[in-house]
Amino acid sequence: MAEVHHESGGSSADFDLSQFYQIFFEEAGENLDLMEQMLLSLNLETADDEELNGIFRCAHSVKGGAATFGFSDVAELTHQMESLLDKLRRHELKPNAAMVDVLLESADSSRALLACHQSGNVGQGPATGNLVSRIRALVAGEIPPPLASKAPEPAKPVFVESPPSATAPTGVAESAGGGMRQLEISFINLDQPAQADAVVELFRDIPGLGEIKPHTSGEVAADARVFEVQTTSSNEDLLDLFAFHVSREHVVIRDMVSPELLGDPRGPAGEQSLPAQDAATASPGFGFFDGAPGAPPAHDRTSESALLATQPMDSGVAKSSPSAAKVPVVGNMQPEAATIRVAISKVDQLINLVGELVITQAMLAQNSRALDPAVYQQLLTGLTDLDRNTRDLQESVMSIRMIPMSIVFSRFPRMLRDLAGKLGKKVDFVTQGEATELDKGLVEKITDPLTHLVRNSCDHGIESPHERIRAGKPETGTITLSAAHQGGSIVIEVRDDGKGMSRQKILTKARERGLDVSDQMSDAEVWQLIFAPGFSTAEVVTDVSGRGVGMDVVKRNIASLNGTVEIESSEGYGMKVSVRLPLTLAIMDGMSVGVGNEVYILPLSSVVESFQVRSDAVSTVGQGAQLVKVRDEYMPVIELEKVFQVPRYDSDKTSDIMVVIEADGSRVVLLVDELLGQQQVVVKNLESNYRKVPNVSGATILGDGKVALILDTGALVRRSRH
Repeated sequence: MAEVHHESGGSSADFDLSQFYQIFFEEAGENLDLMEQMLLSLNLETADDEELNGIFRCAHSVKGGAATFGFSDVAELTHQMESLLDKLRRHELKPNAAMVDVLLESADSSRALLACHQSGNVGQGPATGNLVSRIRALVAGEIPPPLASKAPEPAKPVFVESPPSATAPTGVAESAGGGMRQLEISFINLDQPAQADAVVELFRDIPGLGEIKPHTSGEVAADARVFEVQTTSSNEDLLDLFAFHVSREHVVIRDMVSPELLGDPRGPAGEQSLPAQDAATASPGFGFFDGAPGAPPAHDRTSESALLATQPMDSGVAKSSPSAAKVPVVGNMQPEAATIRVAISKVDQLINLVGELVITQAMLAQNSRALDPAVYQQLLTGLTDLDRNTRDLQESVMSIRMIPMSIVFSRFPRMLRDLAGKLGKKVDFVTQGEATELDKGLVEKITDPLTHLVRNSCDHGIESPHERIRAGKPETGTITLSAAHQGGSIVIEVRDDGKGMSRQKILTKARERGLDVSDQMSDAEVWQLIFAPGFSTAEVVTDVSGRGVGMDVVKRNIASLNGTVEIESSEGYGMKVSVRLPLTLAIMDGMSVGVGNEVYILPLSSVVESFQVRSDAVSTVGQGAQLVKVRDEYMPVIELEKVFQVPRYDSDKTSDIMVVIEADGSRVVLLVDELLGQQQVVVKNLESNYRKVPNVSGATILGDGKVALILDTGALVRRSRH
């Protein structure tokens, strides 16, 4: 066994396992994340076997991989987690909050240890001695479950229902230790027979799993291993345990219960009386009813071994259902992988190439406008097809980078659980719209602002249980995180049913800080004050909040993504923060407008309408400010010619086309010379390639090779307010 583990550590000159490290780290992270989610959703009073087995499988997968690659610290910690989880799924212990806490902490420590191995900083990870001691104490039952008044009864064997006249054999439960099974497990068609030897380690490492020994009778092929096993585990559990070392299609499980133990296997009444979990494996028809299509003939016992040798099967999946009876078993059919792992750099390169293709297509479309359709009909038809295919390709490639918001939402239940426990509050966390997709680049940048908003709701919004009861509310507060598409944007909302914000308290704090405020300010303007740098209404500074750092950073980060933040609050009833973001930052639909000899791009999602207006329709008020009346509503007018100081070579030319844009809930009118059309544009970061320019969010390359600026509609709207 020592040699097997030595080679698994990657020290063998013949085979270098380090090439698989990255895959292991990613899969281990996914398993730890999944285990954390399942632990957080576990109902301690009604936990079922499915949930506990799922958590056990996650821990086992991490442990098996860590042992294979020689990460002994991770393997030891997850091995202890396995021992506790194995006791739980066998109903030898009752789950309680202390067990969930220690398992969550162990998952965190496992992540930290894996991160150290991944970065090469071995030995700098967290100490796990205390965790291991706590887990061992729980396994030994030294910390009894709080709700358990007596030791849980051992699991009883379950038998297939029989008529009242049928009597089940007594030898199974009595002499086999409460559902003990005798199995013959074959590992066939192995590339490396040592794979099966690693399975023996499982029976040594996992308490209560059972006993295993080599099968001594009969000849065994060179690429196979056969063992005799005594266990209480089901076939499906065994296959899950073996999965990391040996693929399911290489495993064959057969029942070995002897006639001396069972007597007549069909019982005095002629009915099957085997445990339900053995029904599939002990049946000569491989789980089929007698005479079912595809089942081996009942009298042909010799064909069974031949079928096993040529068609490996998962004998634990056959079910006695009408649909199963109609389909012949041809082995364990593994579904093809639904996903593949691709480096982000490759996806980004693909998106850049599609962006260049969009620019090239726009250039061809622009140069073909002067062609005679009658003469160049075939060419123009091809360019039309190219336009359609380019758009379809762009949408398909962009969808590769789109990932569901559930990736972001999944990290908050654990954070809220720990935070609520620290603050002594009771909080329910509700998510909506987890399937809503957002560009991966945006997801990575929005995570921190959302984390702060959720923490803020728990700390400042949700009251303590006695305060909520005194206010006539249920003692458990609710924080809702939702995501939904609206037009070309995604709207993410953080809502709570807490105490909301106090208008008077915010105004008082603002005056103390010397901010220019008045009692005539609207609620929306008052709520925006909390985004001022250093602003905080917390009365006590704690390790959770109160230093005035955070909300200003939240708004700045969201604004850098061309997003906006809006707040609604009702004192005593709760608060809602809405974050609006573009779906992607790479390619967008825009409207081209001309001012003098310059071309500007307006995000199409911000454009409301456009119209031609006479110069006498524009009114001047105050110190040069201009307003125009649009359907009984006066809107500020912004002359792009003056904003960007565009030189005017034709002094007689005046701008007479107005484009209404909307941002931050307000509308303004832009005065331009002409509308050039709508097109897809590839967004280039102007700040990283040049410098930040006021009122500009980016740049793009037009079909004729010129650079056009993409206007920041939000900044233009804010400009009109000052």
